[in-house]
Amino acid sequence: MINLYNRIRNCLNKAQDLPLLFLRLILAYGFWEPATMKWADINAIADWFEGMGIFAPKLNAYLAASTEMAGVFLLILGLGTRIICFPLIITMIVAIKTVHWENGFAAGDNGYEIPLYFMLMLITLMCFGPGKLSVDYLIRKKLDKK
Repeated sequence: MINLYNRIRNCLNKAQDLPLLFLRLILAYGFWEPATMKWADINAIADWFEGMGIFAPKLNAYLAASTEMAGVFLLILGLGTRIICFPLIITMIVAIKTVHWENGFAAGDNGYEIPLYFMLMLITLMCFGPGKLSVDYLIRKKLDKK
């Protein structure tokens, strides 16, 4: 029984980079639509932000749209993963506070469930990194050889 457990554990250890890749890809997919929607009419987003009382609404509309779009590409590549996670987490905190909090938890009620899940996935990537299936890993591997 112990031998079987050890074999299963060894197989799972070899596959540990796949969940990190999947986290990056699902997050990138999740940020794609909000980012493209914001860029499609950035002035409407700025007006919406202004209506919610967000400071410097035009600047913040550009910051949110740029952060989300950068996140899409950087997460797909696994490039600067730990760095881009931080501004994406800030974006999710602001989204929860300004849009979702008053609707409660449930995603079906436009609650904070999805941004919270995104934050947890981003925190996981900050702590564990992007895994071996990433540009970050290739760069680190190259630098370690020097």
